[in-house]
Amino acid sequence: MADLTYIPAWAGFLYLAAVLDAFSRRIVGWAMEAHLRTELGREALNMALARRRPAAVIHHSDQGTQYTSIAFGRRCREAGVRPSMGSVGDCFDHALCASFFATLECELLDRRRFRTPVEARRAVFEFSEGRDNPHRRHSALDYLSPINYETSHHPRESTASPPPSTRPG
Repeated sequence: MADLTYIPAWAGFLYLAAVLDAFSRRIVGWAMEAHLRTELGREALNMALARRRPAAVIHHSDQGTQYTSIAFGRRCREAGVRPSMGSVGDCFDHALCASFFATLECELLDRRRFRTPVEARRAVFEFSEGRDNPHRRHSALDYLSPINYETSHHPRESTASPPPSTRPG
């Protein structure tokens, strides 16, 4: 599942695109920029693809222009990803992403203001990769964190740190 949100910073808004694995609720891809162009959603998808290397997967999002663009559709075809979009105005369609963003807002964004985009990227990285994925327990996952849930279902797969290209810069 994928969605976008905004992050207030001193210099203006930054936009965050996230890709969430619906099986484990793990954030597997994200990108942050000062624009809402197609590249934002495509970069989050690229991170998810690099980390997961899926054989056959569905990318579900809303009908925002970032996901309905020809360039995004082309990238999905190249990667063997089947795009799926919810109906217009259906807020329940990708509620898992909305839930992650609500937690991000409550536990990070409402408590901090970011001076620079680099500071915001670092904070989002630490929140998703350092707190949410390894530690946040979900009732739907038998009160396990996303990483622990994945490990319990696929014990041989590595949950090592993301490749260097996914670290904030």
